[in-house]
Amino acid sequence: MSAIASTELVRQKNSLSVMAALRLHGSLSHTDMSSFTGLASATVSAITMELERAGLILRKEQLAATGRGRPRILFAPRGPFCHVAIVIISSDSVQYSLVDYAGKLVDRFTEQRLAAEKGRFGGAILAGLARLADRSRIDRHDILQVSISSKGLVDAAAATLVWSPVLGNERIDFRQLLSGDDRIRVTLNNETLLAAKAIWMREQAKANENAPPEALVTLSLGHSIGLGIARSAGGTIDVSAPNFGHMLHLADGALCRCGTKGCIEAYSGFYAILRSAFEAPPQAEPAKFVPIAEVDKIAASARAGARMARLAFRTAGLALGNGLSRLFSLHGHMPVFITGPGTRYYDLLESGLHDGLAQSQAVRFGGMPKIGIAPDEPELVFEGHMEHALSTADDYVLSAENLQKPARNSGN
Repeated sequence: MSAIASTELVRQKNSLSVMAALRLHGSLSHTDMSSFTGLASATVSAITMELERAGLILRKEQLAATGRGRPRILFAPRGPFCHVAIVIISSDSVQYSLVDYAGKLVDRFTEQRLAAEKGRFGGAILAGLARLADRSRIDRHDILQVSISSKGLVDAAAATLVWSPVLGNERIDFRQLLSGDDRIRVTLNNETLLAAKAIWMREQAKANENAPPEALVTLSLGHSIGLGIARSAGGTIDVSAPNFGHMLHLADGALCRCGTKGCIEAYSGFYAILRSAFEAPPQAEPAKFVPIAEVDKIAASARAGARMARLAFRTAGLALGNGLSRLFSLHGHMPVFITGPGTRYYDLLESGLHDGLAQSQAVRFGGMPKIGIAPDEPELVFEGHMEHALSTADDYVLSAENLQKPARNSGN
């Protein structure tokens, strides 16, 4: 590698560190940035000068509390530089959000997903993104990054949805779908991976109170069962989303929405609880979508002592506990954060979950993991999207060939 290329890589890495500090801590002075990044004050000064000239950040003055003395100079990302779009695909709807470069939510709307859309879903996504830009009166080319998430099996490297409870086996290559604009960058992630990333960031923010965990699991309960793992990797975060809901729980077991038999989800998803509570055959066709009001009714019956309703939730808890125990056997112990609409039934799932965990050697010798409840899954997923989309945009615009381009939207 040439000395020039090496210097450019160091400059880009340092610039990314500065932008990461600004995103995590808000407006910062040179001294603050040096403290958070470990970079020398002179290096920070040179970086902020370059970023300000390129239009990525802006400076503002903060008057002293007494009103006397020189004002404090702070720096922050400049919102109008560009925008990112966030698309969250759920079982019955698609949510579109527009966020500016400073992380401010500009617009958001939700469209109901219709069953008749199959085969036209990609076109509906394109129309939604166009509507997002039009509603905010911005040029569509000012959307630099589109971050998409879904439950199911995704190929993140190819930005392709391989299988989902929404579309089944219908594959969608989102990168190809949006290839008409070569400036837009497209990423696709499993929804629970983003929730795990957000919980990791929250735990890191509390590091002054307690040492953050080296790794953690986020388990999403609802129509689908999702799981994300976040772990420390040399000062950065490594996040993955193994296909937990479709891991085998019982050979030749209950029919799952994915078409196979015996998956964890086939015993613990909302449709599985419905099937068990009403004593439907385990091979009965799974309901494509179960309104939460229906699960609430089953839960009310279980809390009132109805035997089959209680058994349905216990069976779900056992499947989840068995699955987590296998995970710990492979990856070691880590705290578990349970999220999703299913958290409202944790009191009914808890005994089965604990018994399912306790049946494994990993838990018998290592002890029961710490289990926390994080009911605000939509907020977690959005936080994970924000961090991912904006850091990916930073990485793109701070590359050598792009940083030299003139600033867009020069107004403040």
